[in-house]
This record gives sequence, structure tokens and C-alpha cells, in this order.
Amino acid sequence: MLSARKKATAIKNVQIHAKDTGSPEVQVSILSKKIVELTKHLKEHAKDNHSRRGLIQMVANRRTHLKYLQTSNKKRYDTVTKKLGLK
Repeated sequence: MLSARKKATAIKNVQIHAKDTGSPEVQVSILSKKIVELTKHLKEHAKDNHSRRGLIQMVANRRTHLKYLQTSNKKRYDTVTKKLGLK
């Protein structure tokens, strides 16, 4: 689970305006942080299949958001992937 501080920094790094919390860029950033945290958890607890299922869902959700960004606004997609190191 993400702490409020980590979530706030994830939002602050990619937000478009001051009160932006729902744009695809912010959603991708939050999901990326959650994926990293859950990956660390699964390295320690390899048999936790419920968390593994959640991880797979988060990866699919992030992929969906990125695909939307790629088709709607290529420039924003490029900046997000560069900032988050996804490519």
C-alpha cells in the first residue's frame, strides 16, 4: 500500500495543473508506484497469489491508460513514459 507522501510525490511529478488528480498521466504514475511496491512484496512472499492477481490487474490498467494517451495525445504519452522511465 502506498503512503500518502509517496502518492503525493507521484502526483506532483506529472500533474498538469495544481489540482490535477485524475488525468491519465497521474493515474499511470500512481499505478507505477503501486506496481513497484507490490513487486517488492511478491519477491518476499512468492506464494501470495491474491496479491499477484492484483498486480496483474494494475499492470493491465496502466497499459490501458498508456494506450489511451498514445492514441489521443502522443506528446503527453512521450513525456509521461520519459518521466517514469517506462520505455
